[in-house]
Amino acid sequence: MANMAQAIRMALHFSEENLDVKDIFGQDVGPPLGGVFTATQGLKTAWNAPLDERGIIGMASGIALTGERCVAEIQFCDYIFNTIDLLKMVGNTYWATNGNYNLPMVVMTPVGAGIRGSLYHSHSFDAWASRMPGWKIVMPSNPLDAYGLMLSAVDDPNPVLFLKPKALLRVRGSELIPGEPDNEKTLKEMIDAPIGDRSKWKPKWPKLEDYRVEIGKAKTVIEGTDLTVVSYGRSLPMCVEAANEMSESIEVIDLRSIYPYDWQAIKASVEKTGRVLFVNEDTEVTNFCEHLAYRCTQDLFYNLLARPKVVAGKNLPGIGLHANLEEASVPQKSHIKVAMEEVLSEVP
Repeated sequence: MANMAQAIRMALHFSEENLDVKDIFGQDVGPPLGGVFTATQGLKTAWNAPLDERGIIGMASGIALTGERCVAEIQFCDYIFNTIDLLKMVGNTYWATNGNYNLPMVVMTPVGAGIRGSLYHSHSFDAWASRMPGWKIVMPSNPLDAYGLMLSAVDDPNPVLFLKPKALLRVRGSELIPGEPDNEKTLKEMIDAPIGDRSKWKPKWPKLEDYRVEIGKAKTVIEGTDLTVVSYGRSLPMCVEAANEMSESIEVIDLRSIYPYDWQAIKASVEKTGRVLFVNEDTEVTNFCEHLAYRCTQDLFYNLLARPKVVAGKNLPGIGLHANLEEASVPQKSHIKVAMEEVLSEVP
């Protein structure tokens, strides 16, 4: 099975061949590195941009304004903050021009902790991203969804922000991507560049198939009746593990898209269970899941048997390098299980 980095790479190759993508660029995105996480290795339209995040976003928006499709990468989301004003302008262009100008561009960037990245390589960006009108925001939790969401993002006529959970990029999936070989070693030999001299290396791409995950459509990963747990990205697999270790029947929803988000999936589940827990790793103050909890309180108040609860990262200036500091700063499975027990034990 492919890991998430390989899945993204294969989706981008499919996009070059079938969806008219002509430019994939960013810092170290082109040869020989193919991206710091190798998600752009071997792609024929990938090229290296200067270490200039504002230049990368500016170039992408210029290409998109001509009607061409492009994928730009900010190497770590920790360095996307100096482009906020440009991202805002990209997001409002379609509205500001009365629908006369689409911007078919994808910006992808790795997010979150889990790689011992310390202060400058552990940020989350989903809460910030949710405040940018005009953007669609997606964050996969597994390779198959990463593949399907990337194809949908590339094919969208307007800007999509593709958030890649750093900690999941080397995690293999449990489902085959349509067209990939069923042997991990074979796939690696086909599309992973060798260590050392890569000057003559070329990938041998499998015959990949079109597979889409609809932006804005959540997935119920586990069905249950006692508690709804909503998550996405890196924290989703931890929620699944925690749910499987509980004696109660817990429903787990993978949101997959932060905006637009699948309110109907959340609503239907909470109406069934009467209890809801939201989990992500962005900081707890002005967290995106706070909005979801607020909406549950407003729209589903009379269905609730307990207060909606949010598990999120601590509101700290940064994340420490030591494993103990990182694990105390962002949600772990143990934190999620405690929160589940608290919501389940609350008496209406």
